[in-house]
Amino acid sequence: MRAVIVYESMYGNTGQVAQAIAHGIRTTKPDADVRCLPVAEAETEAVGDADLLVVGGPTHMRGMSTGLSRTVAAKTGAPEESPGLRSWFRSLPAEGAGTRAAAFDTRVEGKHSGAAADGIAARLTRHNYDLTAEPVGFLVEDVGGPLRDGELDRAKEWGAALA
Repeated sequence: MRAVIVYESMYGNTGQVAQAIAHGIRTTKPDADVRCLPVAEAETEAVGDADLLVVGGPTHMRGMSTGLSRTVAAKTGAPEESPGLRSWFRSLPAEGAGTRAAAFDTRVEGKHSGAAADGIAARLTRHNYDLTAEPVGFLVEDVGGPLRDGELDRAKEWGAALA
C-alpha cells in the first residue's frame, strides 16, 4: 500500500495531525509506503500512484484557506505558505479514479467555525477520487493552537482506520 498525506499548515497544528495520521497508517500497515508532504512539496507526480490520498488543511473563515487568510495569518506570526491547497487542487489532474481518498481539517470548535474538510472532500470528488471516509475535523483550542488534548490520538486512530 502506498499512502500520501498532503497538508497545509500555518501554525503547525495541521502538520502534527498529518504526522499522527501517517503514524496510524504505519501502525496498521507496517509495510506501507507512507509519505507525509506539506502542500508546497506535493507535486502531482508524488500523488499519482498512491493507493490512498489524504488531504488536510486549516479552517479559515469557515472554509479552506485563501491567499487573504494566509496573509492575515502571516501578520499574526504564522509563516505564509504558498501555494495553498486551493492552488494545489487547480494543478492536480482529474485522474483519481479508483484511488481512495479522505479529507481532514483543523478547526476551532464553535457554532459558526466552519470546516475546511468539506471543501477538500468536494475537490477530491471532483478530481475523481473515491472518498472512503466522511470528512473529519480535529480541534484546536485557539486559532494558533494548540491542539485539544486527545486529538493526536484520535488522528492516529483515524489513520489506522483508513488503512
